[in-house]
Amino acid sequence: MNMMNTLKKWVMLLGFAFLASCQSYPPAFEQALLRAGSNAKEFEQVWEKIPETQRKGFEFLVAHMPDRDLKELKSDLLLKNLKWAYRAREEFVWAKQLPDSVFFNEVLPYASFNERRDDWREDFYNKFSPLVKGCRTVEEAIDTVNHAIMNIVKVKYSTARKKADQSPYESMEQGLASCTGLSILLTDAFRSVGIPSRIAGTPNWTTKPGNHNWCEVLVDGQWLFTEYYAPKQLNDAWFLADAGKADPAKPKHWIYASSWKKQPYYYPLVWDTTITYVHAENVTKRYLDVYRRKMAGKALAEGKCILNIRMFKKAGCSMGDDRVAAKVSVYNGKKKLVAEGTTRGPLEDMNDLLSVPLEKGKSYRLVYSNAKGLPVSEQVVAKGQSKTVNLYME
Repeated sequence: MNMMNTLKKWVMLLGFAFLASCQSYPPAFEQALLRAGSNAKEFEQVWEKIPETQRKGFEFLVAHMPDRDLKELKSDLLLKNLKWAYRAREEFVWAKQLPDSVFFNEVLPYASFNERRDDWREDFYNKFSPLVKGCRTVEEAIDTVNHAIMNIVKVKYSTARKKADQSPYESMEQGLASCTGLSILLTDAFRSVGIPSRIAGTPNWTTKPGNHNWCEVLVDGQWLFTEYYAPKQLNDAWFLADAGKADPAKPKHWIYASSWKKQPYYYPLVWDTTITYVHAENVTKRYLDVYRRKMAGKALAEGKCILNIRMFKKAGCSMGDDRVAAKVSVYNGKKKLVAEGTTRGPLEDMNDLLSVPLEKGKSYRLVYSNAKGLPVSEQVVAKGQSKTVNLYME
């Protein structure tokens, strides 16, 4: 009996020792460790080594990490990424002011798409932090990095690059990159100095064949767009005219913005359509709004009339739910197509209209297909600063 009691005591002691040695992790982090399999030890090592102040960020990073990274990433890359990201947050005033939700999702991540996982954070911090030390606002810092990056990384756009989805160092080794590779470079440069940044783009233009990717930065709580070849100002680039004609009714023509945390959508990567682990937001409406405001301002400055077009199910309808998204073409008196676009559907804001700048005093013909698929034509004369026309499907 004594021997049995002694054995029981040893079993109990070993059990207590085992429980004491087990680390209690947050649930989301624990679930990610299970998916990591044998690579979980790399994340446990990081958890033990980092300061308490970095654990929430690390938990977020791991909880939303794609399985490929959970199974492959090593602790050295993760530790350095955390160290230099938090250093930037402590150093720059714009980064200090960021809420955790923004810092975690748009500064802390070490990648944007499916690119090779390079250890770029410390190197980029050393390259770009001296340039922005004297900047007083995030706008100044954005402009500084945007205009300096090409001379620092020595990469230019070229279709001769080896692949579309290049990592920062793959692009720097070649000196060449696609719009995607350039956007990855610029986003990483912004993040290295605590500037919230993400990649936006479309898999298919409505205006022409092809896709495009660019960058967004957060200023005073609003996302503004820019690109590697710095435009004169934020929210003004060559592609706005195309982005402003995106089709909100068709996902293949949406404008997407990348996200580290999980979202209802994934970012369509045209070079590998099987990848669904890059999360994204649908930001199409914002680009339509930016383009509409720009065109309205330009038209008013040029003394033109803004023709606002709404489509309803039938005459007598006026409520938002009765609106229909339909393609409308605008022709002048010479039967020349001068504009076309899609009216807003029932889910769009009531103030969101299809707006077209036209020459004052001239007559135009609006052409669309009704509910039966038959062509309908309506004449209008552009008068005053703005004119609203209601069209009907029945």
